[in-house]
Amino acid sequence: MNIASARRQTRQRYLGDKGLIALISLLSAFVPLSTDLYLPALPGMADYFGVSPDLANLTLVMFFLSFGAGTLIWGPLSDRYGRRPMLLIGISLYSAASIGCALSTDIYQMIAFRILEAIGGSSGFAVATAMIKDVYDVRSREPILAVVQTMVLISPVSAPVIGAILLRFTSWRGLFGALAFIGLMALAGSAALQETLERRYSGPLSHALGRLYVVARNPAFASLLVLFSLPSISAMAFIASSSYIYIRGFGLNELAYSYFFAFNAIGMISSPTIYLRLSRRMSRRSFVTMCFGVMILSGMLIVILGTRSPWMFAAVLLPATIAAGAVRTPGTNLMLEQQREDTGSAAALMSCSGITAGSIGMSLISLNRGNMIPVLGMMYVLIGILCATLWLYISQKPYVTRVPDRYAVTSG
Repeated sequence: MNIASARRQTRQRYLGDKGLIALISLLSAFVPLSTDLYLPALPGMADYFGVSPDLANLTLVMFFLSFGAGTLIWGPLSDRYGRRPMLLIGISLYSAASIGCALSTDIYQMIAFRILEAIGGSSGFAVATAMIKDVYDVRSREPILAVVQTMVLISPVSAPVIGAILLRFTSWRGLFGALAFIGLMALAGSAALQETLERRYSGPLSHALGRLYVVARNPAFASLLVLFSLPSISAMAFIASSSYIYIRGFGLNELAYSYFFAFNAIGMISSPTIYLRLSRRMSRRSFVTMCFGVMILSGMLIVILGTRSPWMFAAVLLPATIAAGAVRTPGTNLMLEQQREDTGSAAALMSCSGITAGSIGMSLISLNRGNMIPVLGMMYVLIGILCATLWLYISQKPYVTRVPDRYAVTSG
């Protein structure tokens, strides 16, 4: 499919090209929106329910685990029945479950509704990635991925700040009401969406779900999937521990915490743009290798300097934040290109793998609350070393489908 035909497909009757990108961005942002908005309220929510921080943290951990599992259902179903029907069903469930979270009377009800919220929201996350490949070809896909990921990464900046501001006027219940409103916005956009999938899988439903196994057996896709999921371990470990580090560790209030969190999130927002600019001068292979090296160095600085002050911690964490975010655009494009068919299943596995890795990171960081900063730093060091080693090995394998660099550069 050439670029012109790709552009013709994006002409949505009701949404338009820009509206389609906005909807894909909103659907892709369901994870950070559903977690970061209520992060400032997490310690206070634990006190409200009279439970330990570990039990309150299950509202995060179970959300991520359920979100990852849900993508494994919605992705193949969207290949069979289309993107739009799955969005309408899933986002409706997300909105209803968010209202249930706001009305919860104990922590166990909250966890149950968070699981339902995650299952519904995962429809948007999986289908959004598949829609990008439905609409854009390999040469035009990477800039679109960068635009979407930049817009998505705005939510980690804005959500904690908005959450902290809302907490001045409402309780944590109001934050989940805000999530329900976001769900209704996404539902309206999904209703206006015209189907992007041209060729649906025509086999039985059981075979459609079985395509996950077929895709997972693709060695090129599977190896890159493992590699580019690993940075989520350290990234989500920071997400889960950030409120405890800044509020209980450094003694900041909720609003001050949101500013420090936003400082690092700004680094994430800039990372896709940094990749697009540096890709003019560096090969994709060299850029990704450099990013993993930055993660290693930044992790060492976190271990050595991170406990001195909140500003020092934020400063030494920033390079790792940027590096981990910058590999997402080339990594996503590489993974999508390894699979010619079953895009929904491929997107589902990508979503599930990243979410599962993030859940592992959130669980690991919760095991040692007394030394979160050094543990976080070591996670960045070890994951950076592992990713760099795997990348240098996998990227040279003949079974990996190459994606041409966007500009003429010398291969690294």
